[in-house]
Amino acid sequence: MKNFLAFAALIAAAPLLAAQPVEGRWLTEERDAVITIGDCGNTLCGRITKFLVTPPQGADQRDVNNRNPKLRSRKLMGMPVLTGFTEDGDEWRGEIYDPKSGKTYRSIIRRKNAATLEVKGCLGPFCQTQTWKRAR
Repeated sequence: MKNFLAFAALIAAAPLLAAQPVEGRWLTEERDAVITIGDCGNTLCGRITKFLVTPPQGADQRDVNNRNPKLRSRKLMGMPVLTGFTEDGDEWRGEIYDPKSGKTYRSIIRRKNAATLEVKGCLGPFCQTQTWKRAR
């Protein structure tokens, strides 16, 4: 009977450990763009879908800071900045690309509440956290 109760408690607690959905439109911490997170095959990704502050080279800005010269001609608008995100407990893990620096980082995202997304970019053990708000 004890084993059954322990198993039942574990099953009941499992949904509490699941990551909350992060799909939707999110306003970056700098309030310069809207990132839309959605399904990309077997993973989630997030694409730039709106500029709130026009980039230096205009709305047609290219990925000029990319370390890969072959990718420098691609447009920022519509480009994925969050890629390969999969659920891991109460978080989502993948990679985040920073078009301002041209660098890609290991990333963890987690929904804090219905209107707030915590976005971490990590290099080794060091992480920088941003708070994104749900876009209207």
